[in-house]
Amino acid sequence: MDYYPAPGRNHLFVPGPTNVPEPVLRAMNRSNEDHRSPAFPKLSKSVIEDVKQLFGTTKATSFIIPTTGTGAWESALTNVLSPGDNIISFLFGQFSLLWIDQMNRLNFNVDVIESEWGAGADLATLSKKLSADYSHSVKAVCIVHNETSTGVTNNLAAVRRVLDESRHPALLLVDGVSSIGALDFHMDEWKVDVALTGSQKALSLPTGLGIVCASPKALEAAKTAKSIRVFFNWADYLKFYKLGSIWPYTPSIQMLYGLRASLDLILKEEGLHNVTARHHRLAEATRKAVQAWGLKICTQKPEWHSDTVTAVVVPPHIDSGNVVKIAWKKYNLNLGVGLNKVAGKVFRIGHMGNLNELQLLGALAGVELSLRDVGYPVTLGSGVAAAQAHLQRATPLIASRI
Repeated sequence: MDYYPAPGRNHLFVPGPTNVPEPVLRAMNRSNEDHRSPAFPKLSKSVIEDVKQLFGTTKATSFIIPTTGTGAWESALTNVLSPGDNIISFLFGQFSLLWIDQMNRLNFNVDVIESEWGAGADLATLSKKLSADYSHSVKAVCIVHNETSTGVTNNLAAVRRVLDESRHPALLLVDGVSSIGALDFHMDEWKVDVALTGSQKALSLPTGLGIVCASPKALEAAKTAKSIRVFFNWADYLKFYKLGSIWPYTPSIQMLYGLRASLDLILKEEGLHNVTARHHRLAEATRKAVQAWGLKICTQKPEWHSDTVTAVVVPPHIDSGNVVKIAWKKYNLNLGVGLNKVAGKVFRIGHMGNLNELQLLGALAGVELSLRDVGYPVTLGSGVAAAQAHLQRATPLIASRI
């Protein structure tokens, strides 16, 4: 069956890929050029340096790789670890599960700490395991900062405290795919050794760039790591950084211009602090809407609330997939489906990247219509009104219009 575009704009409210703003689209609308020309390194160096601000680091080295978040995962693991190395990793949702699967397929020895889906990382168990590891055989602790399948954000400062209190030298590797650029992230302060994200999330770019930051400790570990890596090898990047030509292969030229525009929007026009505040404001509005609908979210405790995605639990007699289907078929609204253990039980509202209050309110109105269509007796306007009340109080004047 063929599907045709609907009138008006598609309302994209999945937790990635996100809406691409007009300045980014315009920046990418260009022909190819010679990446070996004397002019191109200026652009390259600017994005390689400025992207570190999103990670909260001045000490780390950044690598911008033409890949997805999955490729960034592999880059992080294979550059600092050797086959057979012991890793502790947390399982509490679909994306932590997939990263663990990759670890196993890369022949690392993974000790999995599992939590119920909707809960955060079990740090008490981590503490016990690290304290009992007298020989320091554990080489890395890996954690997903923001689990998009359940709407759970983990406290990375608390993870660092556990490592420090255990006096354990393990590397700390963090998946920040759906957090970096939207949530507070302090790589240097939290002593994160490798952090990574993807271009299609908070950066509001098309899919295609995996961005990795590596601490000096991680770069040192990479010198002796024995995992096979070719395309993802940091050493090749470092070699070309020194040569001044930057790229060990032909880069994604248009994506780099888009990244420059995205960084300008985040760092210069809005300001990173305002970006994270906006994400929190929109997330709180969404949670208040869900409460007004008489529904609950998947996240079990407020301390784990995500400011980039909300997973909404539906009553047992409703298939959440039907909410997602009718939203798209009838209202041109894209919501996230439930994945794996929560398939059919939750639908996800993404509120990440370049969007504002009125866009969110439109999406919440569409969710209400969809809930009514699948038989849930929501009072139309109830969630929208709750979100409006919060946003009216919490939304500041636009900085450039004061």
